[in-house]
Amino acid sequence: MREPNDAAPAAPAAPGPLRGLKVLELGHFIAGPFCTRLMADQGAEVIKVEPPKVGDPIRTWGNTQNGRALWWSCHGRNKKCVTLDLRHDKARPMLEALVAWADVIVENFRPGMMERIGLGFDRIQAINPRCILARISGFGQDGPYRDKVAFGVVGEALGGIRFLTAHPDRPELPSVRVGVSIGDSLAGIYAMAGILAAVYERDVRGTGRGRVLDIALYEAVFSLLEGSLTEYAALGIVRQPAGSGVPTAAPTDTYRCRDGQWLCIAANADNLFARLAAAMGMPDLPKDERFAHNRSRLKHVAALNALIGGWAARFDAAEAERLLEAAEVPVSRIYTIADIAADPHYKARGMIRDVDDPAFGRVVHPGIVPRFDDRGERGDIAWAGPDVGAHNAEVYGRLCGIDARALAALAGEGVI
Repeated sequence: MREPNDAAPAAPAAPGPLRGLKVLELGHFIAGPFCTRLMADQGAEVIKVEPPKVGDPIRTWGNTQNGRALWWSCHGRNKKCVTLDLRHDKARPMLEALVAWADVIVENFRPGMMERIGLGFDRIQAINPRCILARISGFGQDGPYRDKVAFGVVGEALGGIRFLTAHPDRPELPSVRVGVSIGDSLAGIYAMAGILAAVYERDVRGTGRGRVLDIALYEAVFSLLEGSLTEYAALGIVRQPAGSGVPTAAPTDTYRCRDGQWLCIAANADNLFARLAAAMGMPDLPKDERFAHNRSRLKHVAALNALIGGWAARFDAAEAERLLEAAEVPVSRIYTIADIAADPHYKARGMIRDVDDPAFGRVVHPGIVPRFDDRGERGDIAWAGPDVGAHNAEVYGRLCGIDARALAALAGEGVI
């Protein structure tokens, strides 16, 4: 398509190893947008399509400043945001131009939505045979639960993790949520992994073909349950909630210190347990047959935890942590976000990043994971989450040849 003379200047390309990969985001809330944010962090060019005027609901979630959600600053970073009513007849050529441009499409609508707007995979292939379509949903694109509505928390429940976060000694209490939408984020991570596998197959193995990826929230959660299914199938054992410990290793638990802070200690290997015992002033503890090996420690974990808890209660958390670190025992205080923001290791590794945001001024973002070495491009935070429709002029001018007057008319009709 032609590029008009008055097209808006392009936003600078974000650096990173994925620079040049073109990603179209037709998602909302968390799972799909988290996947594309990870790719944008590594340099992919992400165009995010949002409903006209209101945008993604996440723009209003969480704590706000001046009426704007601070979460959006990092959730939408490095993305080019355009608006489009996907159901409007006049949106069709613009949407298909975006599909023709894209290497990858990420969507997290309910199954069938893409087909209802005339953009099933057959149509995508007709427009762009190389395009990869990543589909994220609660229960997947087929199966008896396909059409049930879901959020991440439902995937966590069906996926089995919410049973394991219940109170082991208080069955009358509800299971505890992790505190973030971990089911959505896990699905987004799996989606990115699948996309990169499909890109490798298409571009390196040379098939030249697009693929459909089907990522279900509950399956992303279920995949984390370690040996639970195999143990159940072979032995009939249903893994039970274990509180702050795990049923496979000891000691691996959390202990309250004198100042009320909690200390995580993971000394389940025999050599680590010997170091812990020595640091506690109990060097003969590993000679006790109850505590000699991991399996025996698990059988007597209550007695073991009572000993470690009694020791920890004699110290403030920072002092106990220092003593165990000196003994090379894996240990950490439980951090709040305030602890994280002040921690020198986070800062040294670039995990606490100052970012300019036109809406807020200077804000702080989490850094980019994973961190690449300096023998090539590294991902970076090129800009904070943009306004609704901030890149309409640039994107629709470049890809569709639509000038400012025509864009204004489309906005008046509710198309963008």
